[in-house]
Amino acid sequence: MPVADSVRLGENVCIFHPALVNLYGCTIGKETRIGTFVEIQKNATIGARCKISSHTFICEGVTLEDEVFVGHGVMFTNDRFPRATNEDGGLQGETDWIVEETRVRRCASIGSNATIVAGVTVGEYALVGAGAVVTKDVPDHAIVAGVPARRIGDTRSAKLKGADARAWMGPCSNT
Repeated sequence: MPVADSVRLGENVCIFHPALVNLYGCTIGKETRIGTFVEIQKNATIGARCKISSHTFICEGVTLEDEVFVGHGVMFTNDRFPRATNEDGGLQGETDWIVEETRVRRCASIGSNATIVAGVTVGEYALVGAGAVVTKDVPDHAIVAGVPARRIGDTRSAKLKGADARAWMGPCSNT
């Protein structure tokens, strides 16, 4: 079964099409929604009331705090210098590298097809634009976009309307 027994699920977690996700050894907080074709690896932690859209990959060492939005096809990494083999030519195993932890702080949003490189922190209420490649920490409330991602604005002054504006100004809610 694609949702392994080793997964710790909070109350009222919604997994769309459980047969089409791959979850193992991770923790998912209450009321989180997980889309189709999502993989969440061991030792990843997803907070409460998050939304993880389809085709997203969340690897070991990633922590999403509460109420984080992750768009479609977002990719996280956990190794800045990946290699398939050791110096002797043997295949690398789990003890041959060190996981670099990545954190997405509460109420942040990550746009579709963004890549979040190992070891960065995306700040509270920050917004990562679609297709961005985040190689450095993103401050709280920053709007970043591009390759590599650069700060282009601030969520506190962005011209958002209706429910979107209320979400950015707090308290946040991804309902």
